[in-house]
Amino acid sequence: MKLKVFVTLKPGVLDPQGRAIHHALGSLGFEGVQDVRQGKLIEMEVADDTDDATIDGMCRKLLANTVIENYRVERA
Repeated sequence: MKLKVFVTLKPGVLDPQGRAIHHALGSLGFEGVQDVRQGKLIEMEVADDTDDATIDGMCRKLLANTVIENYRVERA
């Protein structure tokens, strides 16, 4: 089974990489960009019988820092 794990910063957490991208877009002449938040996309393939608790454990223990990040899993 293919998974996509989207990891994003929680609201209110400072995002210096997002700010740098926002600034660079403005410097390159792209107008109208109001905000940028950067995250991660992790694609992985697991056994078809992998249960939700195991997938959740992978996310909580390694893929996302749940103190400052949220995650969402999509099964492809």
